[in-house]
Amino acid sequence: MFRIAHALLALLALCTCVPAPAAAAADRNNDPVILVHGFLGFGPDTFQHSGFNYWGGYGDIASHMQVYRGPHTVFAAVVGPVSSNWDRAADLYAQIKGGCVDYGAAHVRKYGLPGQQQKPAGKCWAADPGNNPENYPLALYPAWDAGHPLHFIGHSQGGTTIRALVELLEHGSPDDEGGHTLFKGGKLGWVRSVTTISTPHNGTTFADAVLNVAPPLQTPLLQWATELLRHRWANWEMSPDGARAFNAWARTSPHIYYYSVGTMATEAGSWCCNGTDRAIAPIQTVANQYPRRDMIPAFKGMAGEWIVPSALQHGMGGYTQQAPGRVRIDREWFANDGVVNTTSMRAPSGHPVRDYDGKPVKGTWNYLGTYRGYDHFDILNWPNPGPSANPVYERISDIIFGL
Repeated sequence: MFRIAHALLALLALCTCVPAPAAAAADRNNDPVILVHGFLGFGPDTFQHSGFNYWGGYGDIASHMQVYRGPHTVFAAVVGPVSSNWDRAADLYAQIKGGCVDYGAAHVRKYGLPGQQQKPAGKCWAADPGNNPENYPLALYPAWDAGHPLHFIGHSQGGTTIRALVELLEHGSPDDEGGHTLFKGGKLGWVRSVTTISTPHNGTTFADAVLNVAPPLQTPLLQWATELLRHRWANWEMSPDGARAFNAWARTSPHIYYYSVGTMATEAGSWCCNGTDRAIAPIQTVANQYPRRDMIPAFKGMAGEWIVPSALQHGMGGYTQQAPGRVRIDREWFANDGVVNTTSMRAPSGHPVRDYDGKPVKGTWNYLGTYRGYDHFDILNWPNPGPSANPVYERISDIIFGL
């Protein structure tokens, strides 16, 4: 009898200490995922005859995520390729929820490009396929609200576009934008997670390096045009100075899980044997960064200590500046993926950030680490000798669907 009682007590203890499988499953979710492309990006139908995708090259990252431990729902959105983050966020909202794009009355008056319309004709998506007399493309997820939240994954500028969308969803606009629901704010809980990949949260020195190649371009006319385009298109917000202003506006929400991924395709200089392209940089110094041999060729000339070819103009791996009133650029910025400085990918400057330790924390950036050897397009699986990005998206899937 004593042995039976002892066994029953042991069984009771086991039942109270080991969580039941059903309880563990209840913590998981299968919310849809929205992929948001970067600057000069394109949608899944842009090159459909060639089979080339922004997300995946000749493969398809969205399809891979759908079946990996799925099924899951994953959409690839398309937004303005060179638009400001605000305008891209407006595109994204209409495309997901349904309805016509509205860029906001006050915003267009202050920051609109010449001739830009607040409500461009025909830029609409149908929320109800049964009521679509204009034959608009169907909205991605019309049910989107606090009861039906979404995961967002953005590459490059896609990450800052998502941050602009979150700011508008939760806080709206302080100005009179004409009554569109996006600008009213108050939409808490609509976003479960945000993951950014190779995103220039604090800008990229790529543009500075390019402009320095041709000093004659730095004329009063160019300076006037740069001032005119502030807040109007993507180039300003992706510069370090523009990103600083953007980061002061686009807050990190305490209601959302944030993750970030860094990429790096340069190496510190060495006299030999560091995997860099010696044809681009035969002479190297340990203080600077140089492009790896497997970096996408189009960006090798900008990624190293010097722009190749140029008359001794510094590239991203050696560019610094300390002008008063501007964001200070030092050697911490040298490492890059050919387009974006790796240090900029971690989190917006001044926002909370931590290294991810397996425990999700809301309201702070959980950094998933730097993926060395991945350039700006390796991480999209574009054709190149670099590594496959599939394990990165599988890891992200495991994290976000486990929230």
